[in-house]
Amino acid sequence: MTDAQPQRRLRAPAGGWRTATVAGVSRPVARSVELRLDVADRVDHLPGQHYVVRLTAEDGYTAQRSYSVASAPGDPLVELFVERLDEGEVSGYLVDVVEPGDVLDVRGPIGGWFVWDGEEPALLVGGGSGVVPLVAMVRHARDIGGEDLLRVAVSARTLAELPYADELVAAGALVVTTREPHGIRPAARLTAMDLLPLWESGQVALVCGSTPFAESASQLLVGMGVAPAAIRVERFGPSGGPAV
Repeated sequence: MTDAQPQRRLRAPAGGWRTATVAGVSRPVARSVELRLDVADRVDHLPGQHYVVRLTAEDGYTAQRSYSVASAPGDPLVELFVERLDEGEVSGYLVDVVEPGDVLDVRGPIGGWFVWDGEEPALLVGGGSGVVPLVAMVRHARDIGGEDLLRVAVSARTLAELPYADELVAAGALVVTTREPHGIRPAARLTAMDLLPLWESGQVALVCGSTPFAESASQLLVGMGVAPAAIRVERFGPSGGPAV
C-alpha cells in the first residue's frame, strides 16, 4: 500500500542581488565555514531556500555558487554553510579567505520546491552537508513551537564531519555514521528499518544530499511504500542543486 500525498504549491519569496556584510565566521567542521551575513534589504526566506554568492576579480571575471540557508526565517542574519570543494573557486575563497567585515554580492532567497512552511508534517532525510537546509527547518520548527511536525534522519561518514551535529542530536535526529560506530550502533548506512519508525501517513519526505545519497534514500522511501509524489529531493554538487 502506498501513502499518497498531494503536492502543496507554496508561494516562496524571491530576492534579487544584494550586498551582504559578513557578520560572523566560524569553522566547526574541517574544510568548511559557517558564514553569518547581514543582507541589505533582505527578503525573508522559507526554510529550504538558498542564496547565490558571486565573487568578482579585479579583471572583471566573476564566479558564483549556490548555498543552502541554515538559518531560520526569524533569524536577523542569513547563515550559510560552505564546504570547501577541491578546485572550487568560490568555496575556496569563502572557506579560506573571508573575514568579518567583508562585503559579498548575494542573490536570494531562491527556490520554491524544496521548502517547508512550518505547517505540514515532514520526514527530513539528509546526507553529509545536505543536512544544512534541514537545519533551517529544525530551527524554524523550534521557533514556532512545531517540533512535533518533524522527524529527522541524517547520515555522515563520521560525527566530526556532520555539520550542526550537536544541534541535530539535541533535536532528536536519528544520526547514522558510515565510517565509525555511533552510540550503540555500528558503522552502517541508512536503511529502510531506520526510516520506517519515523514515517507517518500524511507526511512529506524532504531528502537532501549528494546525487548518490539522494537516489538511495529516495529508493528506500519508495520501497517502504511512500508515494513518489510525497518525496521532494534536493541534490547538490557538480550534478546539480545548491552546493550546501
